[in-house]
Amino acid sequence: MATHRARTEDVTVAVFSRAPLAGATKTRLIPALGAVAAARLQRRLTLRALAVAQQAAIGSVCLWCAPDEQQRFFRAVQRRCRVALRAQAAGDLGERMAAAFAAHGGPLLLIGCDCPALRPADLQAAAAALCDEAADGPDAIFTPADDGGYVLVGLRRPQPSLFAGIDWGSERVMAQTRARLASARLRWLELPALWDVDRPEDLCRLADFEELAAWSG
Repeated sequence: MATHRARTEDVTVAVFSRAPLAGATKTRLIPALGAVAAARLQRRLTLRALAVAQQAAIGSVCLWCAPDEQQRFFRAVQRRCRVALRAQAAGDLGERMAAAFAAHGGPLLLIGCDCPALRPADLQAAAAALCDEAADGPDAIFTPADDGGYVLVGLRRPQPSLFAGIDWGSERVMAQTRARLASARLRWLELPALWDVDRPEDLCRLADFEELAAWSG
């Protein structure tokens, strides 16, 4: 029986982040945390996401920045983490993600900074599946979020139709994306769902998660 090796050394990871500016980031958490603390959380989550992407060691890591890559925080991160910076395109989240996939062209994993539960092994598994050379290998990889969205998307090649007309920020995102995938006759794989930090009620889970991580070393 022939085997199909998955080569993951050339899968770039794109990390989407918004600059941690008080009042302009993590706005849904501001009522619970205040603007300054919400911005600090964004900073911490961005650094964590970059660390996970680099520890996965599956390819280069690029930080896609909003509102642009000239923000002081992003320049500091570039020096500290030695990552490439790119400015996110204009438009809604779907338009910005489609632009990132179009700019890269080849196999790409895209993550945000809202999922502290995402681990290097999760990226490695997604990259291996995306690079599976089997004829029936998936065109797309997703890690759904338990709130109805997703925290990771990987594509073999750009598929801009996947990101058009989605109700971003709603509990319908993954369901609508599945419909798009089916309509485009694409094969896709969903990895186990994870949780993210979007709403005030997610903060308790984050606190419990970080406490457990501290105890487990």
